[in-house]
Amino acid sequence: MFYSIKSNGILMTFEQLAIFVAVAEREHLTQAAAAIHLTPSAVSSAIKNLEAFYGVELFHRVGRRIELTQTGRVFLGEAKATIARVRSAELMLSELGGLRRGKLSLYASQTIASYWLPPFLMRFKQDYPGIEIDLTIGNTRTVAEAVTQGEAELGFVEGEIEAPLLSAKIVAEDALIIVVAPQHPWADRRPLTAKDLVGQTSWVMREQGSGTRSEFEHAIDNLKLSHDDLKLALVLPSNEAVLSAVCAGNCAAVISSAAARAYLHEGLVIKAAFDLPVRNFRMLRHTQRHSSKASEILEGLCSVKT
Repeated sequence: MFYSIKSNGILMTFEQLAIFVAVAEREHLTQAAAAIHLTPSAVSSAIKNLEAFYGVELFHRVGRRIELTQTGRVFLGEAKATIARVRSAELMLSELGGLRRGKLSLYASQTIASYWLPPFLMRFKQDYPGIEIDLTIGNTRTVAEAVTQGEAELGFVEGEIEAPLLSAKIVAEDALIIVVAPQHPWADRRPLTAKDLVGQTSWVMREQGSGTRSEFEHAIDNLKLSHDDLKLALVLPSNEAVLSAVCAGNCAAVISSAAARAYLHEGLVIKAAFDLPVRNFRMLRHTQRHSSKASEILEGLCSVKT
């Protein structure tokens, strides 16, 4: 969807703002492109056009990395505020249209967006085909920030969060498991002790801010060990990358059982014999913002126990 924001005869599209925010939050073009369902080249082109038109530099290009400039950091706050205002206007019009048309903006963590949420979205679309669902994937931290800033009306995350402006409702449970390659010593399914986890085996982990990682680190700390003693081999940004690394090496990983289901079925990874606490999926909503009818209906669908 395209909107134009006019200032002194100059047009800036809403899509450019959304692309800028996605890249700025991640400081990574490819990850931002995946999150907002565009190609990396389209994202790069939008950023370059925005910079060229206004004669500013929003990002430093350092090799293959990008970093926000001071100008970019200042602009980020205004861009987020503008997006929140547009989302609020969309909600109002959706209400006035009686759910015949409109848009529902969601953020969800990778595991939830890939394995748990889609069936509920399909049920919603069957009943309300005129409502466009805009789903962005991020880790738990970015999801909470998006709901706080008004970029998303609802967010879905794993585990607990500390955000005073957000309400968090438990909507499902998820089992975390430890997986290894068939050639790994833990593949023999012998019972493991807590000390085994911080012993000789190296780990492939998700990035900081990931709900899966924070839940595992919390579990390690509750076992009277320190998660700082875990031997990290790799830190990767997706469940699929973590599973591929486990298959290729001699490392262990913690992952949702739903994410690992196909790999377990094919025998590509083995579940190690160590039980981790069950974690909760939570739905986030801003306590001080208007709740649209569309979001309330989706909340009802997600709250039904199946």
